[in-house]
Amino acid sequence: MAKKAVATLKAGTGKAFTKCIKVVKSEKTGAYQFKEEVVNNENINDFFTRK
Repeated sequence: MAKKAVATLKAGTGKAFTKCIKVVKSEKTGAYQFKEEVVNNENINDFFTRK
């Protein structure tokens, strides 16, 4: 299944997107969590600056 998703992103307009992973600290428990999102290349900085 992962191969299919990667192949889909490489074809055509899929090159305009990037998978971003950000580490966020939980306010309740203090544990770290990973936030993953597929973002348009133009909006990468917005993904990392927002909380």
